[in-house]
Amino acid sequence: MSQKTEVEKLKEELLTERKNGASKVDAETLQKADDFCEDYKAFLNRAKTEREAVAAAVQLAEQAGFTPFDLQRQYQPGDKVYLVNREKAAVFAVIGQKRSREGVRIAVAHIDSPRVDLKPNPLYEANDLAFFKTHYYGGIKKYQWAAIPLSLHGKVMRKDGSSVTVRLGEEAGEPCFCITDLLPHLATEQMNKTVRKAFTGEDLNILIGSRPFRADSGSDLVKLNIMRLLHEKYGIVEQDFLSAELELVPAFPAVDIGFDRSMIGAYGHDDRVCAYPALMAAIDAKVPECTSVVILADKEEVGSDGNTGMNSSFLRYFIADLAMQDGMEARHVLSRSTCLSADVNAAFDPNYASAYEVNNSCHLNGGVVVTKYTGSGGKSGTSDASAEFAGRVRCMLDNAQVLWQTGELGKVDMGGGGTVAMFVANLNVDVIDVGVPVLSMHAPFEVVSKLDVYMAYRAFAAFFEAQGFNA
Repeated sequence: MSQKTEVEKLKEELLTERKNGASKVDAETLQKADDFCEDYKAFLNRAKTEREAVAAAVQLAEQAGFTPFDLQRQYQPGDKVYLVNREKAAVFAVIGQKRSREGVRIAVAHIDSPRVDLKPNPLYEANDLAFFKTHYYGGIKKYQWAAIPLSLHGKVMRKDGSSVTVRLGEEAGEPCFCITDLLPHLATEQMNKTVRKAFTGEDLNILIGSRPFRADSGSDLVKLNIMRLLHEKYGIVEQDFLSAELELVPAFPAVDIGFDRSMIGAYGHDDRVCAYPALMAAIDAKVPECTSVVILADKEEVGSDGNTGMNSSFLRYFIADLAMQDGMEARHVLSRSTCLSADVNAAFDPNYASAYEVNNSCHLNGGVVVTKYTGSGGKSGTSDASAEFAGRVRCMLDNAQVLWQTGELGKVDMGGGGTVAMFVANLNVDVIDVGVPVLSMHAPFEVVSKLDVYMAYRAFAAFFEAQGFNA
């Protein structure tokens, strides 16, 4: 074997090696990644909305011994608890050896994804076809939602105070729904418009039926027939839409992508691809040094406002309850705490290379991506992690032999985006974004690498297990 040259030695010592991560790890690690992602795909298929994600996460946690948090109970190291916030956000905690006295370790991910919601008065008939009017949620390219199968999910509160859960279009034999598009033969005017103007929010109407109620006369008979079917199946009347949360999401399941089956294509990777690994890291935690806390939050795609979003106080209140058990003030616990904001980043796509700065982009198979700051333009809307905290995270990942990389969200003036990191930082917590690179982010069908998903799990597990990290 030839000896390394001086140049090769210097490069190895001083430069960052840019190489497909799948060639850096052994076959056993790749198999572990593939196995981990089989369960992740099952989670994705069960959890297409924030309510479903909370329900699925609670079920997994309970199977692992988590119990509902009881303020009156004195918890001991190793105890595992959870707290659900209005069925749309949740906290999972493993009590540590040092409890909350030296701060807690927080991994926070969001479980809402871009989608199409029904308006409060959605049902109408036009030219013998029945439709739902919608109001899209989060940042979407509207044209991507036309001419694909959609399923209906959500909860309806009936006028008598009872409720019914809706999940229709996911199982074989169930009907699906869709947004229609104009055939290319008649679309000359449409295709001459900019993408932004070719589809507007008011164009995203859901086709739901075409057969009228059998009657000798009357108007809106197709609408009436749809309402009759809804009443028979769910016991609802038209006015109940006012007290409903009904969402249209892609009906297709998570699937492997590529001849090598190295990737996963699915709806909702942003950000359940970080929520699931963080949750599993907490589930697998034994008795950590510091109390480990996983937050699954709602409303990130629309600014994190509302009582289930990270801009609310539910995290602060939970930490206050933990601190009270240890005779401490919440502000002191939070000031000693650390956080990984578990959110995705945009993977470099060579088909759209002009939108990225390649040397500061993350790549599929590069491992979990550490994002020091997000925001737009001049870092607007970000917390920008300190050099000290970024250095501690870097050492932690290296010591745990986690495959990781860094990346920004595209070129500086191309747009940008934010995460919940700044809301946690506002509580005087050290925080940095750590997540999974995603292709086609916010599309109805996003793509991630199985290896990156597994490395996200390894990163969160290392964070919870590390000794002296909060010091």
